[in-house]
Amino acid sequence: MNDLLSLRRERRLLVLLGLVSLGLVGGALYLQFAKGEDPCPLCIIQRYFFILVAILAFAGATCRGWRGVRVFETLIAIVAAAGIGTALRHLFIQLNPGFSCGFDALQPIVDALPPAHWLPSVFKVAGLCETVYPPILGILLPGWALIAFALTFIAVAASLWRRRAKRRLHAA
Repeated sequence: MNDLLSLRRERRLLVLLGLVSLGLVGGALYLQFAKGEDPCPLCIIQRYFFILVAILAFAGATCRGWRGVRVFETLIAIVAAAGIGTALRHLFIQLNPGFSCGFDALQPIVDALPPAHWLPSVFKVAGLCETVYPPILGILLPGWALIAFALTFIAVAASLWRRRAKRRLHAA
């Protein structure tokens, strides 16, 4: 019974993670459309990662057993790690002005992805990665993405580690 309650709690946390990820994409869209902050290729890639985290979290929340939840949490950890790398790269570019020559080699690749054709206003590149927009609470936008991806990674990694430790304890 305790295992069932634990699984139910884990599934609720996955739903929360999915909603937070979608909320972050919503915030990015607000900044784009209400504040005129055009997304760069790395911004768009980070949107893809947040959407992928949400999809995987919702899919994991539908699993009836721990095996499925573990698989989806492992995939979320991988996507969050990729998001961390992308956000770090974005921060590096913004903290080193003049790094770019005004053209981003990622733009044609990102703009060629199918969602850029389905929803161009959301997934089409319109800005440069080196453009620094006003910080929010003293943190640049890629810094917030880095925090969100890091917290996501830590949360699912901790969950996977706790579950593994419980299995070892019961096996002994």
